[in-house]
Amino acid sequence: MALHLFDTATRSVREFQPARSGTASIYVCGATVQGVPHIGHIRGALNYDVLRRWLVHSGLDVLLVRNVTDIDDKILAKAAAADRPWWEWAATHERAFEQAYEQLGCLPPSINPRATGHVTQMVELMQRLIDQGHAYAVDGDVYFSVKSFDDYGKLSGQVLDDVQQGETPARGKRDPHDFTLWKSAKPGEPSWPTPWGDGRPGWHLECSAMATAYLGAEFDIHGGGRDLVFPHHENERAQSNAAGDPFARYWLHNDWVTMSGEKMSKSLGNTVTIPAMLERYRAAELRYYLMQPHYRSKIEYSDGAVSEAAQGYRRIETFLRRATSSGEVGIGTIPAGFAAAMDDDLATPQAFAVVHTTVRDGNAALDAGDTSKALELAAAVRAMTDVLGLDPLSARWSEAGGSETPTKEALDFLVKDLLAERQQARAEKDFARADAARDRLQQAGIVVEDTPNGPQWTVKSD
Repeated sequence: MALHLFDTATRSVREFQPARSGTASIYVCGATVQGVPHIGHIRGALNYDVLRRWLVHSGLDVLLVRNVTDIDDKILAKAAAADRPWWEWAATHERAFEQAYEQLGCLPPSINPRATGHVTQMVELMQRLIDQGHAYAVDGDVYFSVKSFDDYGKLSGQVLDDVQQGETPARGKRDPHDFTLWKSAKPGEPSWPTPWGDGRPGWHLECSAMATAYLGAEFDIHGGGRDLVFPHHENERAQSNAAGDPFARYWLHNDWVTMSGEKMSKSLGNTVTIPAMLERYRAAELRYYLMQPHYRSKIEYSDGAVSEAAQGYRRIETFLRRATSSGEVGIGTIPAGFAAAMDDDLATPQAFAVVHTTVRDGNAALDAGDTSKALELAAAVRAMTDVLGLDPLSARWSEAGGSETPTKEALDFLVKDLLAERQQARAEKDFARADAARDRLQQAGIVVEDTPNGPQWTVKSD
C-alpha cells in the first residue's frame, strides 16, 4: 500500500504522489515567536517530523521548510510591554522554540527562514498580484481583492458572504472581505521600503513568499494546525494561485491540544509550557504522549494521560533493555501491520498498537527462553520506534549518552512498572506472574529488597 494522506482541500484521503520523482517537499507553518513554546505548539512540529521520517523510510529525499514569523502585532506588543527591543524579544523566543524542537527529537528542517529576511520576495509577489488585478495599494497599505479570485473559500469551505478576516477595520479597503498584504509604517514600529511606501508584511503574505522561494511555484505538502485553515491558509492559497503559482498539492492539518475543551493558547492562559513539562517527564515520554494519538484528533490534556503515556513508553524501553541482556539488538525489519498503519494517513494509534503487541510477544519469548525469537522481535521494535523518533536504545534517547547501561534515574523509570506488576500479582495471589516479574528484574541486573518502606532496588555489581 502506498502512502495516503487526508487532504483538507478535497476533504478526502488521497494517494501521495510527489511532484518530483524521488523528492518530497513540505512547507510547515512554524512559530510566531511571541513567547515560550507550549505543548500545543510542539505537537504540530512532531506530527510533521513523523511524516518526514516515514517519507525518508519510504525512500524519498525530503525538503522540509519550517518558517519563523519574527514580526507580528503580538511580538511588537509583548516586547513593548516588557520594554525590550522587538528583535531581541523575537530572537529570544525563537531560540526557546528551537531548543524545544531539539529536546523532543525533531529533526532540523532543511531551512527555517525568517519573515524579516524575505521582504524582497514579498514585494515581488505583491507586484505580480497588482499587475494581474488581484491586489491594490492605498496610502501605503496593500490589500488582496478577494472577489477577484473566483476560487476563494475552496480550502476552508467558507461562503464569501460569511467571510470575516479578523482584521482591524481600514478605510482604504474596497471591500470588507479583502485582506491585508502589507501594512503601512506606524511611528515607532519597524518598517521596510517598498514601491508603495515603508511598512511591514501581513501574516499571510509571508508564508507564500517563503514557501515558493525555497520549494518552487508548486510543491507537495503544506502543513499546519487546524486553526490555520481559515483565514491563514485560505489566504495563502488565494494569493499564490491568483499570482499564477500552483502552490501546494496537498494540505495537511493537525488538530489541537485542548484543556477543559478549549484550545491551548497563550491568549486564554491555559498553556502547559515545554520547560514545565520537562521538569516532570523525560523528553521521550512527552514525545510519545504527543505522537500516539492520530494527528487529526484532539488531545485533551491531563496529568493522568501524560503519566499513562509515560508508562507506555517505559514498557517499550524495559523490554529492549531486557533484550540487550540476552544479546545484541540491532535495527530489524518493520512489520507489515506497522507499515500499513503509517501508510493509512499516519495512523499512529494503530502503529503503536503493533509496537506494543511486538513488545508483549518479545517479553513472552524471553520468559520462555527463546532468545533468538526475542532478539528478532526486539530488532523489529527498534525499527518501528526508530521511524517514530523514539528508539530507546538510540544515542538520542540513551540516558547514559549512548551507553547500553542506563543511569539510576533512567532505571528508576524502567523498574517502576515491573515492581508495580509484581506487587499487584502478589496481591492477587498470582505467584507465577509475580515470579516472572522478579525474573525480568534479575535478568536486567536489578536486585530488589523488600523493606518496611516498600521495595528498594539496586544494580547488581559485578
